[in-house]
Amino acid sequence: MAISTSFLLFSASLLFFIVSPSIQASFRPKALVLPVSKDDSTNQYITEIKQRTPLVPVKLTLDLGAASLWVDCDRDYVSSTYKPARCNSAQCNLARSKSCGDCFEGPRPGCNNNTCNLFPANNVVNSATIGEVAQDVVSVQSTDGKSSGEAVSTSKFLFTCGSTFLMDGLASGVNGVAGLGRTKVSMPSQFSAAFSFPRKFAVCLGSSSGVVFFGDGPYSFLPSVTDISKSLSYTPLILNPVSTAPSSFEGEPSSDYFIGVTGISVNGKLVALNKTLLSINKEGHGGTKISTVAAYTLLQTSIYKAVVKAFIKEIPGVPRVKAVAPFGVCFDAKSISSTRVGPGVPNIDLELPNKVVWGIIGFNSMVNVGNDVLCLGFVDGGSEPTSSIVIGGHQIEHNLLQFDLAASRLGFSSSLLFQKTTCSNFNFTSAAYVEHSSI
Repeated sequence: MAISTSFLLFSASLLFFIVSPSIQASFRPKALVLPVSKDDSTNQYITEIKQRTPLVPVKLTLDLGAASLWVDCDRDYVSSTYKPARCNSAQCNLARSKSCGDCFEGPRPGCNNNTCNLFPANNVVNSATIGEVAQDVVSVQSTDGKSSGEAVSTSKFLFTCGSTFLMDGLASGVNGVAGLGRTKVSMPSQFSAAFSFPRKFAVCLGSSSGVVFFGDGPYSFLPSVTDISKSLSYTPLILNPVSTAPSSFEGEPSSDYFIGVTGISVNGKLVALNKTLLSINKEGHGGTKISTVAAYTLLQTSIYKAVVKAFIKEIPGVPRVKAVAPFGVCFDAKSISSTRVGPGVPNIDLELPNKVVWGIIGFNSMVNVGNDVLCLGFVDGGSEPTSSIVIGGHQIEHNLLQFDLAASRLGFSSSLLFQKTTCSNFNFTSAAYVEHSSI
């Protein structure tokens, strides 16, 4: 459906006035930062914000493609500044909600009359429910791109109320999902509007810890404090016009981030693939998306078999051993050399438009499952998945990914190991938590 320029301008203005806080004139951050840790038992990436009045820490599973922030409002949600979004309000219009109704078990957070709704989703287990849209105070740390700084807050941050059953499958201690998806009410969109910085954000996940930046660079990591944003390769982001979420409104586009992979090479040799699988069809199926909730890259069955066959061919003489789930092919680790960028195996390259290549080195292609066994860290995603390729967390670890929402492009660094640093090396200072509050 065509959208007029005037409507887009109106939406941008509406977003600014809804979430923009009144901040002390002496300090307006140029960027924000969130710490990330990896939960070993689930392989989920966990972050933390402060929310509500009084502020309390809220742990969240990081979901790159989720439409919005959602938290469990059924369990211990107490805040004097919680405000539900009323039907036909500016907040509901911004969220593009097409559902409005009453709740007769309230009033309480998540259950009020005359409120609009969205579909908070748990993409780990592919479940969703309907939840009340609301606003409350959210506080995060500012950054100059080199270290974390003072905390800032916005009093009108929109989010969705989830339910306790949606917590199934999420990491222990988590109370919701940090949605970074391609919507007007995702965390990146709201932060950029609230604090008037560019509509960009960057994700840098490590094998133990990492960081999310909201805003433009610099993005610097110890020990050299080199600005990684100056050495990115770029490829267009593709909009999938059909939702890929567990539940959605009719006609709603996907909030996931897709890129145009045109082929896959192993050791510099192009793998023969069914190219139609690499494009998004009219049903929204196919193509390549990036995910932080998929632990490992998922490949449609025919793609998976072709890549595995090509990989095995390029490492003759390395003994195979019994496969360890969820992987389909594993090797004797003692027969594979070790380098500073991971196991010494052939590169797997994602071919992108304009001769751009996303190289996947040994650290990101192989998984050490113990007992001297290394497995190829790609998983068979089935013969008819919604997306033909889902680039998972292991493959993007220690790669900085910048999502430029205004220009609709992805910037990627390739492995930071080549630059002798990692995503775990951002300088989160231990400075006192000084709050710059909205009024």
